[in-house]
Amino acid sequence: MILCPSCLCYHHPTMKKISYPALLLLMMVVTQANAASLDDPFSVSALMAPSPADAGICDNRIEGKLLTLADVIQISLCNNPQTRVAWASARTAAAVLGASHASQLPTLSLNGSADHTAAATGAVHSIANRQSGSQSLSYLLYDFGGREAGIDNARALLTAANASGNATLQTLFLDAAQAYLSLISARAAVEASRSSEASARESLAAAVARYQAGSATPADRLQAKTALAQATLTRVTAEGTMYNALGTLANAMGVAPTLALDFAELPQARPDIKTEENVAELIRGAQQQRPDLLAAEAGIDAAEAGIASVRASGMPQLTIDAAVADSRNSTAGGTTANTRSGNIALNISFPIFTGFKTTYQTLAAEARLENSIASRDLLARQIELQVWQAYHNLRSKGEALRTAADLLASAGESEAMSLGRYQEGVGNIIDLLTAQSAMASARQQHVSALYSWHAARFALAQAIGALDLDALQQIRHMEQ
Repeated sequence: MILCPSCLCYHHPTMKKISYPALLLLMMVVTQANAASLDDPFSVSALMAPSPADAGICDNRIEGKLLTLADVIQISLCNNPQTRVAWASARTAAAVLGASHASQLPTLSLNGSADHTAAATGAVHSIANRQSGSQSLSYLLYDFGGREAGIDNARALLTAANASGNATLQTLFLDAAQAYLSLISARAAVEASRSSEASARESLAAAVARYQAGSATPADRLQAKTALAQATLTRVTAEGTMYNALGTLANAMGVAPTLALDFAELPQARPDIKTEENVAELIRGAQQQRPDLLAAEAGIDAAEAGIASVRASGMPQLTIDAAVADSRNSTAGGTTANTRSGNIALNISFPIFTGFKTTYQTLAAEARLENSIASRDLLARQIELQVWQAYHNLRSKGEALRTAADLLASAGESEAMSLGRYQEGVGNIIDLLTAQSAMASARQQHVSALYSWHAARFALAQAIGALDLDALQQIRHMEQ
C-alpha cells in the first residue's frame, strides 16, 4: 500500500483509490464498532434504566389465574401507557446523547456531478462531457469545552429522563396497590355486611319466636324487621362499591372489567419497609433516593453544562479540513483531460461580534440554572412534608387499627350476650338491636382501618422512593 501525499489517496493493486480522509474516518468507525453494535455505536442504551419489559417481569396471563398483589402491580406497570411514554422519553434522551457524541468524530462528505454539453455555431458542432467527484473531511480539534459541555448536557438530561421514568413507575406502583387494596377492602366490607345481615335475620327469627310464644310485642318483630332491611340495604350498597372498585382496578391494570378476574387476599407478608425509624432518617433517605429529586438534580447538571456550552459558542473554534477531487473532461474530438487535486487546511474561526447574542444567551442559561436550583429546593421541602405526613399518618392508622380490633372484639361479645339474653326472654329488643348495630359498625370500622393501614404503608414507601422494581420482587418473594 502506497501513500500519495499530493492527492491524499491510498493505492492498492487490488483496490480502487481510497482517499485519506475517507480511510481515516473508516478506521475510526471500525474501531468504535468493535466495542458496540453499529445500531448503537456509543452504547448509550446501556445507560438507560431498565423498563418493566426490559426487566423481564411482564407476564400478562390474567384469566383463570388467582391474581396476587404482585401480579396486579406487574400487570399495571406493563400495560399502562404512561410506562411506555416514560421509557420512550428515556430512549429519546439516550439518542440525543449518542448524537452529541458524534461531535467527537470527523464528518465525511461525498459529492459528484456529470455534465453533458452540446453546442452548434453555424456548421460547427461541439460536444463536451465532464465528470467530477470529491470527498471532504472536517474535524473539530478544539472549541474551548463546547463539545464536552454538549455531551455533559445530554448525559444529564438522560439521567433526568431515567429518574423521571422511575418516578412514573413508582406513581403507577402506588396507584395499582391502592386500587387493589380498595377492591380487597370493598370485598371485606361486603363480607362484613353479610355477617351483619345474617345477625339481623337471626334477631328477626328470635323476635318472631318470642312473639309467637306470647313473650314479645309486635313492636319487637317490626323493629327487628326494620333492622334486617337496613342491614340488607347496607349489603347492597357495599356490593355496589365493590363492583366500582373492581372496575377501577381493571382500568389500572389496562384490562376490561368484563374479564373473569379472581383476586387473592392480601398476603400476611408485607414489603420490607422500615416504618419504626426516626422520621428524620426517613427524610434523609428520601432525599437520597426519591427519583423526582434525582431528576431535579440532573436538571441542575444539565443547566450548568448549558452555561458552559453557550459561553464556548462565543470562543474560537479550531478545525481541520481535508478534501480530494477528481475530474474528467472529454470532447467529441477524443480529447480527454483528467484533473486531480487535494488539500488540507487548519482553520480557526473567532466570532468577534454577534450583536450581544452570546451575552444574552449566557444570561438566559444562568437564569435557567437558578430556576432549576430553586425548583430542586422547593421539591426537597415538599418531600420533607410528604414523608413527615406519611410517617405520622401510618402511625395513626396503626393506632386506629389496634383500637378497631379491640372494638370489634368487645362489640362481638356484647352482641352475643344481648342475643342470648333476648332468646332467653330476659333481654329486650332495643338492647339487642343496639348491640347488633354496634357490631355492624365495628366490622366496617375494622375493615376500613385494616386496609387504610396497608394503604398508608404503601404511601410512606412511595414518599421515601422505595416503590421500585426491587420492591415488586420482594412482594412476589413474600407471596411464594
